[in-house]
Order: sequence, then structure tokens, then C-alpha cells
Amino acid sequence: MKKLLAVLAATTVLASPALAQDAIKEFNIGILGGENAQDRLTANECFRATIEKDLGVPVKLFTPADYDGVIQGLLGGTLDMAFLGASAYAKIYLTDPAAVEVKLTTKHMNGTIGYYSIGFARADAGITSMDDAKGKSFAFADPNSTSGFLVPAAELSAKYGKLEDYFSEVKMSGGHEQTIVGVANGDFAAGVSWADGDGAWEDGFSAGAFRKAADAGLVDMNQIVEIWRSTMIPEGPMVVRAALPTDVKDKVTKLSDDLAETDKECFYGVSGGENLDFVEITHDYYLGILEARKLQESMN
Repeated sequence: MKKLLAVLAATTVLASPALAQDAIKEFNIGILGGENAQDRLTANECFRATIEKDLGVPVKLFTPADYDGVIQGLLGGTLDMAFLGASAYAKIYLTDPAAVEVKLTTKHMNGTIGYYSIGFARADAGITSMDDAKGKSFAFADPNSTSGFLVPAAELSAKYGKLEDYFSEVKMSGGHEQTIVGVANGDFAAGVSWADGDGAWEDGFSAGAFRKAADAGLVDMNQIVEIWRSTMIPEGPMVVRAALPTDVKDKVTKLSDDLAETDKECFYGVSGGENLDFVEITHDYYLGILEARKLQESMN
């Protein structure tokens, strides 16, 4: 497990251009799970409409129940674009390195392009650290989530050993929203979700799953407390299907890159809260996550 932690640290960068020039008849965007489907559709409708207007073809949003639905859609060619977590991107790349191209990532209000896995519990549960959570139920989000599984599982296992022995029960909640609501409702004693680590706790930070849940009225942040924080995690990429015509890839990348300036309200919804911008990124930024994912899969 120390080996897995070590490979999580390395990240630097280079991408690969690609090439099929047939005209498209539609364009499909996948939205990772983690919150309910209607909220995901609502937050991204403005973005869908903007891309549809510019491409001149029907654009559809797809909201699979779990991360793997988006992953398989990109691998199978039924989805053309998605904002992914780093671990989900790693799974795609390790399955088919030529399936997608990395284009952009999110820059947060503090200027970073990274975020954190945040451990948390109910404020009235008497749990103020991960040590206090020993022998209690614990929730991860999804096996393909970076902050909801890959990184926290590696870091917590390195400190506490086998997590199934440390906690009374370890569950996959199905997504970040489900973990937050589940802990707040007492279904799990503790769990992890993600945030940029910037801004006020009571607001759900500036961006991330806590901010989305707080904005939606699903959680009162004063009723939960932070009990643990990971090292910084590389922010996930916006990817496009590599086989798309170059002009299509260029158009949707530019529309995304400009969104913070052209439509701040839409950018807020698409990026998951108060963020600065989408910025260019390349494959090499995720080399550490790729190695961690390879190691994790070899251990299963």
C-alpha cells in the first residue's frame, strides 16, 4: 500500500493529437454520477444548448447511475465528451490509450488545479478524527472515483491497515451526494467526499460535492464536521473522443475554455461551484494517478 501512495504523488505532462474527419450528426455529453440525475441535467443544460448552437447538430446529455456508465460510453464511442475524475480517466487510458484526448481541467479560486478528499462525520456523533471512526461504519463513493475511493483508500490503508478490519463496515454509497446525505442522515458514521478546500465550511467550501449538496439544500454543513483530509489530488480532465473530427474537438474545447468569461452562471453549474476558469492540461499531469490505478487493479 505504501507503493500505491508513492505513485499517487507523481504528475507532469504531454498529450496526443488525433484524427477522423467524418461529419457528425449528433454530439453526446456524459456527466459523471455523484448527484441525482435531474440536478446534473439542470446544471449542464446551458452548456448543452451552447454547444448545440455552435455545432449545429443535436446535443444530448447522458447521466448514467455510476461512473462506469460514462467510462464505457467513451470507450464504446457512444459518448463524445465528459468531465472526468482522474481515476476514471486512468481507467479509460489503461483500457484504450487512444480512446480520448485530454483537453482542460478546472482551476480553483485559490489558483490550484487540485482538490481534496474530505473525511467527515455528523457533528453530534462524537467523531472528530479518523481515529474516532475506528469500529464504525464508513462510506466511499464509487470504485472509479479518485477522491471518493482511490486516494482515500490508499492513504487510509497506509495508516490504519486493512480498512474492512479497521471500520465495522465499509460500503460504496453510489456517489458523493449519496455519501454526504447518508452520513448526515446517520446511515454511515463517516465517509469521504470532495472539495477544493477553499472558502467557508458552512458554505460547503467554494466548489465540490459539499458545495453542490449545500446549494441544493440536501445538507446543513453545520451538522457535519471534517475529520480528515487527503493530500492534494490532481483535478480531473475534460476529455473528448479522439476519433471526432478535429474541428469539432477544437470547437467544444474553445467553448468550454471560454465559459467562465462568456457565461459565469453556466460555468458555476458545470464546474461545480465558485471556480476561476477551465485551463489547458495534458495527459502527463495524470501519470501518478495512472500508476496508482494500475497498482490498485493489480492488488484486486
